[in-house]
Amino acid sequence: MQLHALFLNCTLKRSPEVSNTQALIDKVAALLAESDVDSETIRVVDHAVKFGVLPDEGDGDGWPMILERVKTCDILVIAMPIWFGVRSSVAQLVMERLDGTYSQGDPITGQYPLYGKVAGVIVTGNEDGAHDCCANTLFNLTHLGCMVPPNVDCYWVGDAGPGPSYIAAGGDKHLYTNRTARYMAHNLVWGAHALRASPIETNLRALDAEAKSVSR
Repeated sequence: MQLHALFLNCTLKRSPEVSNTQALIDKVAALLAESDVDSETIRVVDHAVKFGVLPDEGDGDGWPMILERVKTCDILVIAMPIWFGVRSSVAQLVMERLDGTYSQGDPITGQYPLYGKVAGVIVTGNEDGAHDCCANTLFNLTHLGCMVPPNVDCYWVGDAGPGPSYIAAGGDKHLYTNRTARYMAHNLVWGAHALRASPIETNLRALDAEAKSVSR
């Protein structure tokens, strides 16, 4: 069965405005396609995603549709611009909404819906903070159940302050970004195949019961 990658573009720009983050997503998606991985991108800001930490906040919430796509992917990539040195507000919103998946554990094992998926991060911007965005987001995703292979962060950061961003600055020719994009694509594919061949067997429900038996 073909692997499927889902990119959540956490730009602040609504379609059809040009997104620098999307340009870097497209580069990584093209590299994944070389390994026979099908990709789709959802620009989160185009949907009426409500604030909250539940799987469905009701009243026209756009998150449930996105969450269903998350549940069906093999590879999940959170892509974002940097704003004021940290991940965009849309990326923060996505991570808060993913918190709701803790309540949707498998009835037998208790594993969260993101178990069995590999995760990566893409970042663009004109400020310091790429490592912080990647570190926090990847750590969050491991807590939600994702596996994080090595070298699955890819970013481009231009000159500090206002100025040309990834597309206008010719970021597609930047050596470091092109190298990390390739590391990312290959390691995400490896990780997804590894998980498909050998699923995580941890029974969280059994471990919860064991922990309760030795705790006050």
